[in-house]
Amino acid sequence: MGTTVVRALESAVDERGQVHPAHGWTDVVITPERGVRAVDGLVTGWHEPTASHIDMLLAVAPEPLVREAYTLAFDAGYLWHEFGDSHLLLP
Repeated sequence: MGTTVVRALESAVDERGQVHPAHGWTDVVITPERGVRAVDGLVTGWHEPTASHIDMLLAVAPEPLVREAYTLAFDAGYLWHEFGDSHLLLP
């Protein structure tokens, strides 16, 4: 799932990791400090390394893994988010 779905699920999850039906807008911001309870990975586009999007990635996977993935993608010529290349991030 992508970042929007992660935010939606994390808005509807309880402390035990159970997702419950919900509706409306969310103000949940996923950061390493907040962590995640409903997901253990995500599919997302490549964002600029300074984008706030990186905080969500770091909530799912350790920084060395995220850094290595970005380095390999950059070296391989992957295109940034707006151009459609994506990656699966699992811790």
